[in-house]
Amino acid sequence: MLVFKNRRNQYLISFLSVATIMLLCLGAREVIDYKIIGYLLLFLVSILAIFLEIKPVLLAALLSALALDFLFIKPYYTLHIDNAEDALLLLLFFIIALINAVLTYKIKRMQKAIHMKEARANTMKLYNTLLDSLSHELRTPIAAIIGSIDTLQQKNVNLSTDSKVHLFNEIEKASMKLNYQVENLLNMSRLESGYIQPKLDWCDVKELAYTVGNRLTDELSNHKLVIVADDSLPLFKLDYGLMEQILYNLIYNAAQYTPKGAQIKVEVNYEVDADYDSHIDLIKKCIVTISDDGYGFPESEIEKAFDKFYRLQNSKTGGTGLGLSIVKGFVEAQHGIITLHNAETGGAVFEMIFEVDCLSTKTVENEF
Repeated sequence: MLVFKNRRNQYLISFLSVATIMLLCLGAREVIDYKIIGYLLLFLVSILAIFLEIKPVLLAALLSALALDFLFIKPYYTLHIDNAEDALLLLLFFIIALINAVLTYKIKRMQKAIHMKEARANTMKLYNTLLDSLSHELRTPIAAIIGSIDTLQQKNVNLSTDSKVHLFNEIEKASMKLNYQVENLLNMSRLESGYIQPKLDWCDVKELAYTVGNRLTDELSNHKLVIVADDSLPLFKLDYGLMEQILYNLIYNAAQYTPKGAQIKVEVNYEVDADYDSHIDLIKKCIVTISDDGYGFPESEIEKAFDKFYRLQNSKTGGTGLGLSIVKGFVEAQHGIITLHNAETGGAVFEMIFEVDCLSTKTVENEF
């Protein structure tokens, strides 16, 4: 593969590539819809990401957005935009171009590292998994967003209020799904770099479970979420953000891979064990269990469930194979352990144990 190593040349190539596309399209801007030019620029950024480093690619994404606005979105030769639809479309173009550039660059770097550490067969398997993830999990919501915006922009179609609300809801759902997948990729990058530093504070795990359940209302519309926790449950010293992502990934995963009508149960318990080595200290544990009454995991694949990019052999199309790997990383970052097994009656059971400080809620009430 041809790679340009001189950084100055990379910036020059990035600038000239965007300028060339602009000049070629400028003469035909009255007959070519500016959205088509946007697609050409997205394709250009994708190609540049294969050969250039990240900064020149990001420059190309920024120049593409500015040029699209300045030369092809009316009024011409100004960065001003007359209507909200065009402004939203331009913003989404810029975000998608950046995401596309970063993800393509990360895939390129990951491929290089894998070729150095693993055999060719494993490398190709990982590449196919990543390609499947990008084509389905990222392009599907992007296509939904662009399709809904195109419908809203059509001047010759009179949409009812209900239809507009439906389209805006579709944009919101697709944006949330896109955000979830991007967050997983960024979180895995943080785990690999060792950047994760838990910020421990008093956390109400029961309330957090309800918060996550509310965020997943659409995903759980055909499931029954049950949260079991004692009213006297103490506060635990955990990282709120990491715990929220852990619960989100596990509940989301259960909703995706269990049949309609399945029950998903979140149990939060508190245990105290004696430390017989010290004869004095007590070991305080926060135990979080997430189970379902679905199909469970094939016994031969349970050990691989937390592996990065691993997806069950008979699972449905899509998915990045990152969710459970991130869960394990976030649990271990808080010095906890996570286990997975199948229940005797069917379904999967995830159990997390954290040895943490705790604070009785009665103590908190007395402080006010």
